Amino acid sequence: MASTVIRNAAWVVAWDAGESRHVYLRDVDVAFEDGRVGHVGKGYEGPVETEIDGRDRMVMPGLINIHSHPSSEPLRKGITDEIRSPGFFHSSLYEFLTIFNNDAEGFAASVRVAMGELLLSGVTTVVDISPPFEGWLDILAESGIRACAAPGFRAARWYTTNGHALSYEWDEANGRAGFERAQRIVDLANQHPSGRLMGMICPSQIDTCSADLLRDAYDYAAERNLPWQTHAAQSVTEFQEMIRRHGKTPIQWMEDIGVLGEHTIIGHGIFLDHHPWVHWSTRNDLGLIAERGVTVAHCPTVFMRRGIALQTFGGYLKAGINMGIGTDTYPHNYLEEMRNVGTVARAVAETVDDLNTSNIFNAATIGGAKALKRDDIGRLQVGAKADLVLVDLKAPSMIPVREPLRSLVFVAGDRAIRDVFVDGEQVVRDGAVTTMDMESALEALQEAQARSMTSIPDLDWAGRTADELSPMVFETRDGV
Repeated sequence: MASTVIRNAAWVVAWDAGESRHVYLRDVDVAFEDGRVGHVGKGYEGPVETEIDGRDRMVMPGLINIHSHPSSEPLRKGITDEIRSPGFFHSSLYEFLTIFNNDAEGFAASVRVAMGELLLSGVTTVVDISPPFEGWLDILAESGIRACAAPGFRAARWYTTNGHALSYEWDEANGRAGFERAQRIVDLANQHPSGRLMGMICPSQIDTCSADLLRDAYDYAAERNLPWQTHAAQSVTEFQEMIRRHGKTPIQWMEDIGVLGEHTIIGHGIFLDHHPWVHWSTRNDLGLIAERGVTVAHCPTVFMRRGIALQTFGGYLKAGINMGIGTDTYPHNYLEEMRNVGTVARAVAETVDDLNTSNIFNAATIGGAKALKRDDIGRLQVGAKADLVLVDLKAPSMIPVREPLRSLVFVAGDRAIRDVFVDGEQVVRDGAVTTMDMESALEALQEAQARSMTSIPDLDWAGRTADELSPMVFETRDGV
């Protein structure tokens, strides 16, 4: 079968299987066929169907986003960037996620826009944590991305009547029904004809699911060798609630009920017992996560907007924890997220020594692959999936070219992404998505946000409007 070959690539981020690490190769060929990498090295001489000049390109493995909410978050652009919630330590979860709602039509537009943004920033695999909706799996497949569908389910919903006290409305039967539905969707994802979808078991939050529901969901994931993810240690409010219920941190309670293990991904994992905001007496959480082989999905951008930060990325690595990266909310710009991993960690640690760019890139590739229980993505080697990103070394933001990954992460970002391949198929060409009508999706998203804004006063506990909750940056006046 004829191959696509990237000829004489100036830089290649290749995988050294013997040493289990990424390395740079210079001036080599990368060839792929039938969705798999077939050659990485000098002098490819096999049959060629398509040849790409790689002399001004860096070729790297596609990036892996292990935590995102694309069906809702693009809708909130321009709304939740700097909202305040002092009664909940400025977490946006409890007052705002329940009122800035999307609808069925908006879900589709939102997912399409997010997938386009992710592809343009070098993501080839994404975990989509969404409430299931009609056509969801087909929209993911249509985008051309490799996707892990994570249908969320829970037995309780949050609500507040005053902006500082959090209440829970429990319905265990609804949680069970959601778990059963999630199992069916995961099966459909794993059997999808695109061949690029997989599934994940995802009880939504550690504080909205009973111990039995969490344990049964984890046991199911372990039996089926599926990844299992939940939000935990994501807010001070949640930490205090779990202490109130159990007298233990969220992580220690997860250990008690048997849901810390090699299948576990903890969404965020910020407020562990060593975090200074919680003033807790133990120092066991990091060790438990490391010993049990758990992954932490780190999403710095949304939290830094609230003045919240992990303590610290480098500290988690030094404790032996597998780290992955997610975008969580908008912007679904993964290279920006990677940049924020580095800058936030160094600012919190007060030293550049907290981490290296290699740590960030590893989390974005092999760390994510490990979390998803895959050894065929996140690395560029013969036999791996042909999920590749081509970076334009002639982009002004990449020049002068001395250390291309540092320049990509800390300077150029998505401006330098030129072409993206998933499963050997080109999904971004010359900096544009080839698989979807992005203009139509953006128009539909604009309309969905307008619909959402009208219902906000009916959903907010104090009846506030969007402009009261999220004032414009400047006073808006009619033109003179």
